[in-house]
Amino acid sequence: MNRKKWAFLLGKGLLLASLVVLPGCSDKGESTDIVIIGGGGAGMTAAIEAHNQGAEVILIEKMPMLGGNTVRAEGGLNAAGTPYQAAAGIVDSPELHYEDTMKGGKNLNNPDLVRTLTNGAAASVEWLKENGAELSEVGRAGGASVNRIHRPAGGEAAGNFIVVALKKKLEEYNIDVRLQTTANEIIKNKDGVVTGVKVTDKENKQYTINADSVILAAGGFGANMEMIKSYQPQLADFSTTNHPGATGDGTTMAEKIGAKLVDMKEIQIHPTTIPGHGVLITEGVRGDGAILVNTEGKRFTNELLTRDVVSQNILAQPGKVAYLIFNDELRANLKATEEYFGMDLVKEGSTPAELAQQIGIDAAALADTLERYNGFVASGTDTDFERADLVLSFEKGKYYAIQVTPGIHHTMGGVVINTQAQVLDTNDQIIKGLYAAGEVTGGVHGGNRLGGNALADIITFGRIAADEAVKSLNQ
Repeated sequence: MNRKKWAFLLGKGLLLASLVVLPGCSDKGESTDIVIIGGGGAGMTAAIEAHNQGAEVILIEKMPMLGGNTVRAEGGLNAAGTPYQAAAGIVDSPELHYEDTMKGGKNLNNPDLVRTLTNGAAASVEWLKENGAELSEVGRAGGASVNRIHRPAGGEAAGNFIVVALKKKLEEYNIDVRLQTTANEIIKNKDGVVTGVKVTDKENKQYTINADSVILAAGGFGANMEMIKSYQPQLADFSTTNHPGATGDGTTMAEKIGAKLVDMKEIQIHPTTIPGHGVLITEGVRGDGAILVNTEGKRFTNELLTRDVVSQNILAQPGKVAYLIFNDELRANLKATEEYFGMDLVKEGSTPAELAQQIGIDAAALADTLERYNGFVASGTDTDFERADLVLSFEKGKYYAIQVTPGIHHTMGGVVINTQAQVLDTNDQIIKGLYAAGEVTGGVHGGNRLGGNALADIITFGRIAADEAVKSLNQ
């Protein structure tokens, strides 16, 4: 029963107190319009959108806090044709965004889903602004033809910024959010229609939430090493940037009720994580001008190639590590870097020679590398690796370095959806009552996700899932 119907019945005095199920009651069978599994960016977006369209919503999250992997996303949100791009004189279009995404995904992406993503991303930026998370600054991410990745002013990490804003909206709207509540099973009736979810709460009590629609937003499986190894054994020794709850539960539950899976072997490693720890260094550092050098002090790649290519190029270097090199100019312009200083991840020097001594590489080689790169910046042409976006000169310090290596970052595979975010079964038929959004889905990113497309994915498809689920209430 939706919120409007509840209000009508309450107003008429027709709703009996005995029908109201209160939290903590011994009778744990409950009913709602829409139940959302997962409290990351996609789930929170869907909850807010569905609420604003008049639906009664319950959002369940197995972890003790909201945010999922979204809270760890640092770069920003890719969108084409926004007012922020126009103000900066950036010429872009959803078509160019589409072409970059398909190319970056090795054309394994579902073209219809990519069209939906790129056509809807600008509206997602506007939606976030309306909900307290304005992404007014535009930068460059790997695989993008133009500056397209939207982030908070000053370069603050975008994911946490968005999560904080959306949590405030959930609280403002008094949306029913249940933390430490695990979905165990998606329920289907005899006609194959999804009718709710069986859950276990933090007190280990099991109950059923009956619903007209279920939105699956449970995230990927990047923290489930057994699942990772089953699809990509060569990644067994890699660390992961994923939060501990990213264990693929949603994918497994959906598969058990007949959902089709796609691209499960497509697992992305991010090129810049801290060795042995999986701490992510945002792509914004490279996008704002940092370069990569190896332990010999030499540059070895175009830093703005796609993540898979940059990762492989780092793995080909001595020790399978590299150093991100930047200076005070970048630090001042990218607020996200302050976190790395606070975590004691950064080495520094007043000169290139001092920095080289701090990280144990040849001082002359590093100085030559920086001098050569400064020449590229001055001429506007990188004759070594054809980097197009030459925005940072290393003529002035201080100079900084962070040691990095690739780590498991994003699982591109998951349940198959259509452009209405409806989940499909193994016969490519719609599973009625079941929608999905975010990293639990497959097909959007193909063989490699572009930096900035994950946040675009979760907001765009989270809104679509909510919109379609609400429409179904009136059918």
